[in-house]
Amino acid sequence: MRRREFLSYVGGAAAAEGAGVVGAGGAQLLTIGESLLAPEHLSAKTAKADHTLHIAPVSFDLAPGQTIKTTGYNGMVPGPLLRVKEGRPVTIDLFNDTDMPEFLHWHGLFSATSVDGAEEEGSPAIPPHGHRRIILTPKPSGTRWYHTHSMAMTDMTRGAYNGQYGFLYVEPKSDPGNYDQEVFLAAHHWEPFIIHRPAPNNDWNVDYKSGSINGYVNGRALGWGEPIRVKQGQRVLFRFVNADATRTLNLALPGHRFRVIAMDGNPVPTPREVETLTLGVAERIDAVVEMNQPGVWVMGAPRDQERVMGMRVVIEYEGAMGEAKWVAPPNAGPWDYSIFAKDGTHREPDGKFEVAFKMLEDEGKAFNRWTINGQFWPNVEPLKVKAGKRYRIAFRNGMEDGHPVHIHRHSFEIISINGKPTSGLIKDTFQVPRDGLAEADFVADNPGLSLLHCHMQQHMDYGFKTLVKYA
Repeated sequence: MRRREFLSYVGGAAAAEGAGVVGAGGAQLLTIGESLLAPEHLSAKTAKADHTLHIAPVSFDLAPGQTIKTTGYNGMVPGPLLRVKEGRPVTIDLFNDTDMPEFLHWHGLFSATSVDGAEEEGSPAIPPHGHRRIILTPKPSGTRWYHTHSMAMTDMTRGAYNGQYGFLYVEPKSDPGNYDQEVFLAAHHWEPFIIHRPAPNNDWNVDYKSGSINGYVNGRALGWGEPIRVKQGQRVLFRFVNADATRTLNLALPGHRFRVIAMDGNPVPTPREVETLTLGVAERIDAVVEMNQPGVWVMGAPRDQERVMGMRVVIEYEGAMGEAKWVAPPNAGPWDYSIFAKDGTHREPDGKFEVAFKMLEDEGKAFNRWTINGQFWPNVEPLKVKAGKRYRIAFRNGMEDGHPVHIHRHSFEIISINGKPTSGLIKDTFQVPRDGLAEADFVADNPGLSLLHCHMQQHMDYGFKTLVKYA
């Protein structure tokens, strides 16, 4: 991605849904959709909220001698696990205890634009020291998550660089529960900084202090905090999210295999066992591990440097003692979505789009700018659709890095990756390979503006985005 030396890591749908915004001092600023609220939602406007989230400064010890100061939810990082029922309306109170406006995005939900939490779609902000109550009907079921959708630009303390993220699990109406233990794990790198490069006539003057490096899995580096305790013979369901701002996540567990059963919360057509998992930014994977190798193990990144940074966690069998062991897995090669899909053909879509993205040459700024089909945000032609129709997007990536593209309020079905066909694999975020072509279909079944963007924070901030717009 020719990252311009840009970052180092330090320290590791309905129209019936309503929302209100309250500013500092309690003044009512905005109410959306009140006249369209269903009867069961009307009482929810004044009843006690099902969940409450406070956006506020937080500090925690990542490892001995390394304290992270960031912004999080409810004084913790990740934020609290929110468990909701598919199809059952919930009310959520959002309090912004910071001095900056904030957006909170419900990643993977088919929500209304009023509550989706994207400024580009027109979602209202949560004002500084203000309050907003939202009402939504969670769907679809599965492993979703919530996170800030504020732009960071050159401020490495905002957006996806900070601690504003947490799991949202939408419980299905029926769940076989074929596992003995459930573990939610979020991965994140901490304290990025921009490397200053002086240049003639350069007004870029951003310089962040450096320090030791650490990764992060659910709040602690290796050897700091409690291990994940398991018993021999258990089937443990891990729900992973890559909550990082920019980096792809790879994970392995020596002596064990991951049976991938869902991606981005959606069951895969063909569950498969793999040695190593790969998650692009914002992707989720649900994987079952048969605990059949007693001992104390390190689950972490295959790359030694990443594990030294702290991207690892201890798995401890009952009764096992001693130092945690690491054994490098076999070279897995490129991640292949198609092995989790099924054979099949696709009917011709009702419409087709091409989304070609390009990074502009060095302009002497902290970050490069991006174009979509040769156009700069916000002057980008939207993808215009009609409700109920199926559309195919061809993503053309001429860059040397992959890009995790995310569609709001809808899901993709991946059709092909570099000419290799897939069928039945439903995701809301997927990696477009470097120097490659990927095709994905979506059904225009949730009217309203929907953001389509690269989930790498700096790419989204600097133009890698467009809108899906209904006729």
